Amino acid sequence: MVYNVRMDKVKNNYNLNITTMSYLRFDKTLMTNLEETLPREILRTNRSGAYHCTTIVDCNTRKYHGLLVIPIPELDDENHVLLSSLDATVIQHGAEFNLGLHKYQGDNYAPRGHKYIREYECENVPTTLYRVGGVILKKETLFVHHENRILIRYTLVDAHSATTLRFRPFLAFRSVRQYTHENAQASRDYQLVDNGIKTCMYPGYPELFMQFNKKNEFHFQPDWYRGMEYPKEQERGYDFNEDLYVPGYFEVSIKKGESVVFSGGVSEVSSRSLKTTFEFEKDKRIPRDNFQHCLINAAHQFLNKQGDESYILAGYPWFKCRARDMFISLPGLTLAINEVEKFEMLMETACKAVRAFINDEPTDLKIYEIEHPDILLWAVWCIQQYAKMVSREKCREKYGEILEEIMEFLRHENHPNLFIHSNGLLYTNGHDKAVTWMNSTANGRPVIPRTGYVVEINALWYNALRFVADLLGEKGSTMLTEALNKQAEQTGASFVNVFLNEHGYLLDYVDGIMMDWSVRPNMIFAAAFDYSPLDTRQKKGIVDICTKELLTPKGLRSLSPKSGGYNPNYVGPQSQRDYAYHQGTAWPWLAGFYFEAYLRIYKMSALGFIERQLIGYEDEMTSHCIGSMPELFDGNPPFKGRGAVSFAMNVAEILRTLYLLSKYNY
Repeated sequence: MVYNVRMDKVKNNYNLNITTMSYLRFDKTLMTNLEETLPREILRTNRSGAYHCTTIVDCNTRKYHGLLVIPIPELDDENHVLLSSLDATVIQHGAEFNLGLHKYQGDNYAPRGHKYIREYECENVPTTLYRVGGVILKKETLFVHHENRILIRYTLVDAHSATTLRFRPFLAFRSVRQYTHENAQASRDYQLVDNGIKTCMYPGYPELFMQFNKKNEFHFQPDWYRGMEYPKEQERGYDFNEDLYVPGYFEVSIKKGESVVFSGGVSEVSSRSLKTTFEFEKDKRIPRDNFQHCLINAAHQFLNKQGDESYILAGYPWFKCRARDMFISLPGLTLAINEVEKFEMLMETACKAVRAFINDEPTDLKIYEIEHPDILLWAVWCIQQYAKMVSREKCREKYGEILEEIMEFLRHENHPNLFIHSNGLLYTNGHDKAVTWMNSTANGRPVIPRTGYVVEINALWYNALRFVADLLGEKGSTMLTEALNKQAEQTGASFVNVFLNEHGYLLDYVDGIMMDWSVRPNMIFAAAFDYSPLDTRQKKGIVDICTKELLTPKGLRSLSPKSGGYNPNYVGPQSQRDYAYHQGTAWPWLAGFYFEAYLRIYKMSALGFIERQLIGYEDEMTSHCIGSMPELFDGNPPFKGRGAVSFAMNVAEILRTLYLLSKYNY
C-alpha cells in the first residue's frame, strides 16, 4: 500500500520543455541546449552500492560519473569507475554519425551527439530517442538490481537502408576519488568471450565483460583519449581532467525494428539471455509517473546490502552509511511507504552496531560516526516512529530491550562525550570536534563549535525520556520508568529555563556564559517531537520565527539572514564551501520536522500551506538529479541545488511529510 495524498493541489510547475505526455520527459528544445541539460543528472543504483550516473545527454561532468561504478572491497572502501562511457555511432552508406558527447579543454564538446536527440524520458527507464536523417534510434539504459551490471538496449525504430552500429567503450579503472592518465602500466590485453570481450587494465581489479546479445565484430584499436574535463569538479576547486583508455570498437548490423542489447559487467553472461534479462528488469521498475512515485523510487536506491547486513547510504555519489543519516532517514524511506519489513531488516543491523558501541566491542559493521553524542538519541526517535506508524505493542516486543539498554547507558553517563549535569541537561564537548549534524570543519576545527548544552540534543533527550518511560510503563510501572519520568521533569524545566529567550525562540547552544543567539533551525525539533518541554504557545513562537526567517521553497535555512555570518551560497573550492555549509544554506530534511511542528500548531488549516510548499520540492524532480533530491540548496534565490546529487534524509523527510498529510481526512 502507498499512502496517496491529494497531490492534485501540488501542481506541476515546470517549463514548457516538458510535455504533458509523461511526468519526466524532455523534448528536443531542451536536450540540444547544453546549458539546460548538463546540470541535469540521472542516477541508477543496485543493492551493493554500485551505480550508474551521468547527465541526461550522457556527458560525464563529474569524476564520480560513469556507466559502471562499483565497490571493490578487495582494494579499498571506495567505489571505482570501470566503464566510464560507451559512444554509439550510426553508420549508413559509409557516413558516420557519432552520438557521444565529451568535454575537452577550452569549452570544446565533441563529438556533439546531443544535436541528434529528439526526446528524453525516464519515467520507467532512462530512454533517449535519436534521429539521424532517416534513422530513428532508441536507447534504453538500466542498472541490474542484484549484480554489478549495466544493460543498454538500442532499438532501430526506423531506417531506410542498411545500418551498422559502432560502439566505442571508454575505460577508467580507477577510484572515484582519483583520475586516470595515459600510462604504460595499463594492460591492453583482452580475450574474446561470448559475443564480446573481457579486459582488465590493472592488477587487483575485476575483469570487465562487454558483451552483446548478437554476433558482432570487435576491432582492436587501443588508444587514449586525452584531456577530458569534468566541469563540476572544476567548480568545486578540484583537479578536473583525465585521459580515458579505449581498447577498440564493436560493430554490429541492425535491421529496422530490431534491438541490440549491450551488457557491461564483472562476470560473463549468456548473450542469449540479455533480451530476457532486460525485459525482466524493466518490468520490475516502479514507474516514476508522479511526485510520490519518484520519491519512492529514489528511496529504494539508498538500500545497501553487504552480506547479511543492510544499510542506508547517506547519499550518492560519495556518501557511505552514516549513523545519524540512517536513523533520521529510516522511517521516511520505509515506514512512510509501508515497507515495514525493510525497516526491521535495516534496524537489525543498526541494533548490532548500537550494542557494539554501548558494550565497547570491536565490529566490522559499516555504520560510521555512531560515537557522536546525538546518535543514540536519534536511534530512540527512529524506533519511536515505528511505534507510531506500526504498533506500540510490536515496538515494545521488538525494540523494548534495546531502548532500555540505550537509556541505561546514557543515564549512567557511559557515553564518552555526554554528561548529565545537575540541572538534568546533557552536556557535550564540541570545541575541538564537530559533534552534531552541523559538522563542517576548517583547518581541523569545527566551523560552528556547537558545544555545551546543544538545543536538539536536549530536545531529543527529553523526548527519549518520556517516550521510553511511556512505552515501557504500558506493561506496568517499573523502576526504570519512574527514573526516566523523574529525570524528564527536571530536564524539561531546565530546558525552558536555559534555551528559551525573551524573543520567543531557542538559543542554539549554551556553554557557561557563552550563549549562541543565532536563529538556527535546530530549535524546530523541540516543537516537532511528540514529547516536548514546551507548551503550545512556546511551540508556536518557534514555528513562527522559523517561518519568518528560515523557511525557503527548498527547506529551512541553516542560519537566518539576520544573523551574523550568513553565507547562503555553497560554491567555490572546498574551504569556501565548508564555511557556507551550515551558515545559510537550505536543507529539505529540516522542513520535514518543520511541517510536523506546523501541523501540531495549525492542524487542518496547515494542509493547504504545506501542499503549496511541496511544489518547491516537486519542481526538483526534473532538475539536478532527475526524480530525486540533492543534498542542499543555496539559501537565497534562485535556491540552486548543491552537493550530493541524491540525499537520503531529504527524500525520507518529504515522504514522511506526505505520510503525515495522509493521516488527515480530506
